[in-house]
Amino acid sequence: MKKNLKQSIFAIVAALIWGLAFVAQSSCANIIDVFTFNFIRDIIAAIFLFIVILILKIYHKKKKIEEVPINYKKLIIGGVCCGILLFTASCLQQYGIKETQAGKAGFLTSLYIVIVPILGLIFKKRVGINVWISVLISLFGLYFLCIDSEFNISLYDSMIILCAFIFSAHILSIDYFSKGINSIYLSFVQFVVGSIIAGILMLIFEKPNINIIIECIIPLLYVGIMSSGVAFTLQILAQKDSNPTVISLLLSLESVFSVIGGLIILGDNLSLKEYIGCIFMLIAVVLAQIPIKYKRKKQQI
Repeated sequence: MKKNLKQSIFAIVAALIWGLAFVAQSSCANIIDVFTFNFIRDIIAAIFLFIVILILKIYHKKKKIEEVPINYKKLIIGGVCCGILLFTASCLQQYGIKETQAGKAGFLTSLYIVIVPILGLIFKKRVGINVWISVLISLFGLYFLCIDSEFNISLYDSMIILCAFIFSAHILSIDYFSKGINSIYLSFVQFVVGSIIAGILMLIFEKPNINIIIECIIPLLYVGIMSSGVAFTLQILAQKDSNPTVISLLLSLESVFSVIGGLIILGDNLSLKEYIGCIFMLIAVVLAQIPIKYKRKKQQI
């Protein structure tokens, strides 16, 4: 199998896993408390990634592959920053999905693909006209998805839109701190940080119930292992030495899979207005990924 085809398959499978994660989260959103959910999710993800790290160490030792020295200071600072952002975004998303269908939540979360390049302006990263057009199209999508006849937007939809902004900041933080650091190590630390924060808040504000946790164990295992562990690894494999635009487009299919999964598994059925909103959002997401080449102005002598 050709390398490019393998990477495309990795990206599509990651998108499928993330899309179905919205279904898993939605299935127990009204059963288990938000902090408890994220605490267990992050613990499972951290354990999974720790096992992956051990396996890789054994493999490298067996193959006599020299590992790159770890910059622990940058790893800890990056892990804490990324962990706080990921925890905040995940809690907002889990709270919002209580009263928002899985497919709709998937498309609202996918706004991060439009938001990321705009926030990149802070770091003086140039933004093409396609992104500004995407922003305009996404506003139409938000209107059809979220705004009712009285021009109100629900609290739950607002939480998911806010989580898209936090996820955008998280992606930029990953991009900043991952340079020169093993991505799996960084992901492991951020999940440890997230589990510590969620665990503390869980003990203060919630009353964990073992029976409820057991009732939600399948969705928890799915989002912990598959969504956080497997899909993250597949994303790394897909992006390695590949065309970032193509891979980003394939990963953005998670919003489509979230609608299909919600329809088939949960029996969710969006209204015609909401489906139109999904189409607008998908167009905005795809358009935002199209690379624009800038012609450098010739210097005048």
